Amino acid sequence: MSVKILSVDQDSPAEKKKILPGETLVSINGNEINDVLDYRFYETSKNLSLLLTDRDRNRRTISIRKGEYESIGLEFETYLMDEQHSCRNKCIFCFIDQLPKGMRSTLYFKDDDSRLSFLFGNYITLTNMSDHDVDRIIKMHISPVNISVHTTNPELRVKMMGNRFAGKSLQILYRLAQAGIKMNTQLVVCKGINDGEELKRSLTDLGNLYPAVQSIAAVPVGLTRFREGLFPLESFDRDSAEAAVRILEEFGDRFTAEFGERICYAADEFYLKAGRPIPPAEFYGDFDQLENGVGLMANLKQEFESALEDFQAPSKPRRVTLVTGTSVYNFLNSLLDELRIKCNNLACNLIPIMNHYFGETINVTGLVTGTDIIQQLKGKDLGDELIVPAVMLRREGDVFLDDISLDDLSKALNIKVTVSPNDGYELLNTVLGS
Repeated sequence: MSVKILSVDQDSPAEKKKILPGETLVSINGNEINDVLDYRFYETSKNLSLLLTDRDRNRRTISIRKGEYESIGLEFETYLMDEQHSCRNKCIFCFIDQLPKGMRSTLYFKDDDSRLSFLFGNYITLTNMSDHDVDRIIKMHISPVNISVHTTNPELRVKMMGNRFAGKSLQILYRLAQAGIKMNTQLVVCKGINDGEELKRSLTDLGNLYPAVQSIAAVPVGLTRFREGLFPLESFDRDSAEAAVRILEEFGDRFTAEFGERICYAADEFYLKAGRPIPPAEFYGDFDQLENGVGLMANLKQEFESALEDFQAPSKPRRVTLVTGTSVYNFLNSLLDELRIKCNNLACNLIPIMNHYFGETINVTGLVTGTDIIQQLKGKDLGDELIVPAVMLRREGDVFLDDISLDDLSKALNIKVTVSPNDGYELLNTVLGS
């Protein structure tokens, strides 16, 4: 395989060697270039020999001498330089299978691409990987790799993921561990399926792969109201969530005693469902699993309270409204109470948004839609500004899950809308308008 060059960066080594858009990059130093990982890995050397072909398939070789890790300066038709790999599983808990019709088309694509794990932190299941893919990760020593394990019981993994290769692919964990590849692992825990004794088995097996397995996150399954015809699953209640948290903390304590690191964590949502207080920030070490909602609240609290120690109150009276999911309303409101006490000329209203779009069993902030915000805030006095957490928006920060844009929201509610980054310091700055 080879990849076509879309453009050449100005003043780059490639431009100086007169490499042209439309040419195709075949290899670097004799190594075939199939995608972005090959390109980024092999371009790091100081001395390069590039094999190129033109539109007529005429070949030429270009020699480049450059700084180590300096980019050659080539841009390609797609970021991955290849098609994105789709998921081959039919997981009983798949959130995409529970989406209503009419959302953005990109939301229905199930990716399971090892390259996205390295580049963007996406989680992969290993069922989509060939021996070549594994060999390449080991050769390039790509770390960390983020892996959706769910269970280390091979037979149960086949059942949960609807893929007859799901159990066998667990062997890749051991290959990567033996090669010293670091892994962050994830367990989507389903009540009565992979909790209880099965959860203990998974934690034991993954703990045995330390230090290659550097973190384990356990997340409760999310169930929308669109599950007709899907595998029957139950949401965690207070007692079952408490049981799961107890197991995870017991193993975390064991790992701390054995390794000096906790490595095993329950997502914040488990603590909320169990009615337990969120542990302090120091409980979470280096916060390796923030993207999985592990320690997110503790981190936000630590940052916000640190920012409160040295802040400037707004010079003029200010009235703002913030929106959030229902699960973290009490927690976030208590943080804002500390600000309200210190800032008399600030009126800061926090409104929890019920998730009618996906169903009220979904109560996390990241799944609140623009439709629900508009329906529940229409006609209310929202003050000078509406503040929306960035976690509600796609990566580009401009559109909700239901394709409502920030501009749509602003027009519908006739108010200025500001996005608050997922950071305690920035949250305070956004509320204060600074």
